[in-house]
Amino acid sequence: MDGTIKRSGEDRLIAHYFAPLAGPAGLALKDDAALLSPPPDTELVITVDTVVAGVHFFKDDPADSIAEKALGVNLSDLAAKGAQPLGFVLALSLPDDWREDWLAAFAKGLGQVATRSDCPLLGGDTTRSAGPLSLSITVFGAVPKGRMVRRTTAKSGDLIAVSGTIGDAVLGLKIRSAPEREWAGGLSEKDYAHLLGRYLRPQPRLMLIDALREHASASMDVSDGLIGDCTKLLAASGVSGQLRVEAVPLSPAAHAAIGFNPGLLADAVTGGDDYEILFTLHPDHLDAMKDAARLAGCPITVIGEVIAGSEPLTVTHRGETFLTRSGSFSHF
Repeated sequence: MDGTIKRSGEDRLIAHYFAPLAGPAGLALKDDAALLSPPPDTELVITVDTVVAGVHFFKDDPADSIAEKALGVNLSDLAAKGAQPLGFVLALSLPDDWREDWLAAFAKGLGQVATRSDCPLLGGDTTRSAGPLSLSITVFGAVPKGRMVRRTTAKSGDLIAVSGTIGDAVLGLKIRSAPEREWAGGLSEKDYAHLLGRYLRPQPRLMLIDALREHASASMDVSDGLIGDCTKLLAASGVSGQLRVEAVPLSPAAHAAIGFNPGLLADAVTGGDDYEILFTLHPDHLDAMKDAARLAGCPITVIGEVIAGSEPLTVTHRGETFLTRSGSFSHF
């Protein structure tokens, strides 16, 4: 398609691009609402995120990656709560210059994530936007009654741990926004692609759902920066903590970038969009958690300890106080 075809009716767009993504609860997207039955003896976990062109992604990012990010960030929240996905609803506001080939690629990317995560489309709304492209996704999950892993239940004496690697996405964002950066030019093709891919396509850690529910005392995903999100978790739990930057897991690509520009270490531990899982657990659960994470294919790393008190989080690097420009991303 040349992308300049006449605007199609909303019903045709829904039937062509989105109805194939619907699960049984979506009623083929032919009704005004979905009909969702949670599994027996479970509670619903509901989360919503909005992403906007120019704020959360570049207007010319690939359409399928925008879809992956929009759904992935919500799935990451469910994973942190120990909840299995049930389905999602989508509110999509298209700008005046939308193209049908763009919508086809968007729907394809959305469907791929939905299939991988067993999280079908339940319904939503498609409208025209007077401003930039924006989309809001609400995801529904289920957790056994009384078993949701909260943000407010970290305890003094717990360990602080994180999944995967930290900082890749913010370094990828720096590459995306200014590919001519000197340090980026020194990266191998593989490392360059890894960092850019982690920014464009979040990897929600759904494989850790069962292990987190079994072993974590508190949990949240890392969306606004590791140090800032750790501060939020501890404050919500009414405790303090110590975090060691040298223990934070970095990918080989991040190590390479920081080798060219050591100042990027601060960006790595304060930048957003990692979508790893930050959690606390009792030391007695560490070995079992490591085993479960290894079997799931996503290692975890201890990066600090929870301590009693209300003092701010202490952040050190090789025994010295680690000063950062900002703890986390904020819209306001």
